Amino acid sequence: MPARLDHTIVHSRDRFAAARFLTELMGAPEPKPFGPFASVPLENGVTLDYLDSASARIVSQHLAFLVPDGEFDEILARVQERELPYWADPHHERSQQINHEHQGRGFYIDDPDGHSIEFLTHTYVTD
Repeated sequence: MPARLDHTIVHSRDRFAAARFLTELMGAPEPKPFGPFASVPLENGVTLDYLDSASARIVSQHLAFLVPDGEFDEILARVQERELPYWADPHHERSQQINHEHQGRGFYIDDPDGHSIEFLTHTYVTD
């Protein structure tokens, strides 16, 4: 049986502000405190545990979220309502656009700590 990812730690300057940024975009419940973490449970049982970084420098991570078409539209609408910058590509070259790659749609947005968040409607991985 292959291993299943249970949780991962995401370093931030303000764990609750960073976790709320994500949950508000996704229309998800408020992050929950769990020890030193602000925890964001995801649909597939994985939890993102945001942790205040002891270092002044945060290394950017890439977090990709596979969402259904309707949810993608809702997330994109929230981003646009807030007038947040987003890109069709990970290199930030196609500003305020979405992509239509891998038989789906996707876009990238940076969170307050510089982590690259991707929302996509079709996985890159195929059988």
